[in-house]
Amino acid sequence: EDESEEEPKLKYERLSNGVTEILQKDAASCMTVHEKFLALGTHYGKVYLLDVQGNITQKFDVSPVKINQISLDESGEHMGVCSEDGKVQVFGLYSAEEFHETFDCPIKIVAVHPHFVRSHFKQFVTGGKKLLLYERGWMNRWKPSVLHEGEGNIRNVKWRGHLIAWANNMGVKILDMISKQRITNVPRDDISLRPDMYPCSLCWKDNLTLIIGWGNSVKICSVKERHASEMRDLPNRYVEIVFQFDTEFYISGLAPICDQLVILSYVKELSEKTEVECCARPRLDIVQPLPESCEEISSDALTVRGFQENECRDYHLEYSEGESLFYIISPRDVVVAKERDQDDHIDWLLEKKKYEEALMAAEISQKTIKKHRILDIGLAYINHLVEKGEYDLAARKCQKILGKNTELWEFEVYKFKEIGQLKAISRYLPRRDPVLKPLIYEMVLHEFLESDYEGFATLIKEWPGDLYNNTIIVQAVVDHLKKDPQNRTLLQTLAELYTYDQRYGRALEIYLTLRHKDVFQLIHKHNLFSSIRDKIVLLMDFDSEKAVDMLLDNEDKISIDRVVEELENRPELQHVYLHKLFKRDHHKGQRYHEKQISLYAEYDRPNLLPFLRDSTHCPLEKALEICQQRNFVEETVYLLSRMGNSRSALKMIMEELQDVDKAIEFAKEQDDGELWEDLILYSIDKPPFITGLLNNIGTHVDPILLIHRIKEGMEIPNLRDSLVKILQDYNLQILLREGCKKILVADSLSLLKKMHRTQMKGVLVDEENICESCLSPILPSDASKSFNVIVFHCRHMFHKECLPVSNTVSSIQFCNICSAKHRGPGSAILEMKK
Repeated sequence: EDESEEEPKLKYERLSNGVTEILQKDAASCMTVHEKFLALGTHYGKVYLLDVQGNITQKFDVSPVKINQISLDESGEHMGVCSEDGKVQVFGLYSAEEFHETFDCPIKIVAVHPHFVRSHFKQFVTGGKKLLLYERGWMNRWKPSVLHEGEGNIRNVKWRGHLIAWANNMGVKILDMISKQRITNVPRDDISLRPDMYPCSLCWKDNLTLIIGWGNSVKICSVKERHASEMRDLPNRYVEIVFQFDTEFYISGLAPICDQLVILSYVKELSEKTEVECCARPRLDIVQPLPESCEEISSDALTVRGFQENECRDYHLEYSEGESLFYIISPRDVVVAKERDQDDHIDWLLEKKKYEEALMAAEISQKTIKKHRILDIGLAYINHLVEKGEYDLAARKCQKILGKNTELWEFEVYKFKEIGQLKAISRYLPRRDPVLKPLIYEMVLHEFLESDYEGFATLIKEWPGDLYNNTIIVQAVVDHLKKDPQNRTLLQTLAELYTYDQRYGRALEIYLTLRHKDVFQLIHKHNLFSSIRDKIVLLMDFDSEKAVDMLLDNEDKISIDRVVEELENRPELQHVYLHKLFKRDHHKGQRYHEKQISLYAEYDRPNLLPFLRDSTHCPLEKALEICQQRNFVEETVYLLSRMGNSRSALKMIMEELQDVDKAIEFAKEQDDGELWEDLILYSIDKPPFITGLLNNIGTHVDPILLIHRIKEGMEIPNLRDSLVKILQDYNLQILLREGCKKILVADSLSLLKKMHRTQMKGVLVDEENICESCLSPILPSDASKSFNVIVFHCRHMFHKECLPVSNTVSSIQFCNICSAKHRGPGSAILEMKK
């Protein structure tokens, strides 16, 4: 297998049926292709009309000798034929119209006007020693005229639109039928080749592009309009050679395919046995023309019948423009080449075992392919991968190729089982839509259970429990555990199987034994709190933090009392539980606060003092007893102060801790003058304590009390600094007081001004207001009468006569309503006195 081999661009088949029958008795000499039918000429002077499958539809006996050329107009209704004995016939295939002429020399070519079917285009040309144009004129008579002569026999002619191109011994000419002027002469390159043995090949790509192949030279000519300024006596058109290149072999025919060329080449090679040059198989090449060279796209050697006896002139290439069909004609064979379609492309990929590409091509073109099915290609691909031993890739491709076809899935699984590769396909088995028979999944699980516990555990985790018979798998695992009872993988897998089977109690036991992290998730998910009442110690040993959180979150299912009872023999765990309970709620576990004092003292002393401070339910006497037994000074000090024995607490700080800062802090918290007095008395003969007092006492006790008591001559460390600090603290207090006084005065003045502005504002009185005493409108109905109204700053309004007469000397009156609400009897007088 040649991996570098490129895919051919064309595919080939012999034109059979009637053609096979013809060529058994005769030899092909020429052929013309129309989109509706084919016309084949033979060496025995016969012309056959064929359908595209090669079946004979009509036969004409034109001459007893070789047919040299057949020409059809574009409609396919008229045909021109010329033969080696000089005969020329032009006739209608579906009409009685006919022209006959016999010349005294062999006529090599004939070409009818492309639009011969139209009455004003009844023209054709013939070529022997001269190029003659026949035109039908008056009274249906045919009038010949010589277009060219004197340069040897006319070898080829092609008529397209208004342009006729022909080749003689000297080169190629083009005639413009509109102006009846010859517009170019393209000379022959290699004059050493006999023109009768290596004839010129002509082909019009379109109405203005002519392709010339002669010997091993190719020229592509473009017919262009000449600019008016360049005309003078020149034709109004000219020809420019746009591409020119040489080929490796001699050219027998040309045809265009898109912007590329199809070239039929005659090949000679040296015989390996005799070392004599002999005829080889002809080649059909597709090339991309470049300005001075060409790029070979593909090259195929054709095994035509009798190629060993053929010459360059025996091969012809004809093509059907509409369908991209190319006909290679040789005396004993006619081969049809056509562009490969997607089915052919897939065939080639499969032949080269490029299954991945074939599958991709089929998926892309699934609407257009006819020979192939995606499923068949996919199955062939899977088989190919299995044969190569790429089992994992084959199994992975099953997902895409088999899709939802359960029968094919089951067939492939059994095939993998036969070759001992069930493990390879296990990861890719469908688990939902579709679901295979339970037996398939059980078979795979048993395979893993026999050889790979880890793989078995993975499948149990990944596969839904309803894919297989859980009871069968559980029993199989139990049987294996009898051989290896401590295998953690099997135990964990068995717990998962019990969970699928809703036997949560058994699963929980295994998880607890294994100390598996999923135990708490299992309890929560399936509400297994009733099953863990006697397993609290196990849970706490496994993960006390998670266990306590779970128990506290579910107090309604497992009570605090039950938990404490279960942990009675494990006080360290009991403490963890009660500590977290206390942090959540200081009152829930109040009955256990006395017990907690001992637990904190034993296992968590740093949290004992915070507990004593926050708890309102622990017995202080019991706590004090425990703390004194264990000599916990800080806790004892706190308890003594809380029980009102501050002096003992202070004494303990001074004697036990000998920490003046702590003693001062304690005195500050208690804010008791006698306590400060005790502190000074205790410190008076201890210079370091005196320094501490001098530095911190200034804002709580008059420093003079301490200074007067210091014995004369006592050395006190940093005394000067302490005295300076006392003075600074005193100055700071003075400054703070003065600042506060200024702020107070400024605020009072500001508020007074604001109140005055507010009271000076007018008050709206209208008919909607009422007297708060008689509840009648404040304004009289008759506005002409005089009236007196009193309006207070509180917005209450009264008729003057409705207010009671004041008994006081002052003329100031107060709102009865507001006075009754906010002031007692005689308040107005008191206010006036103020």
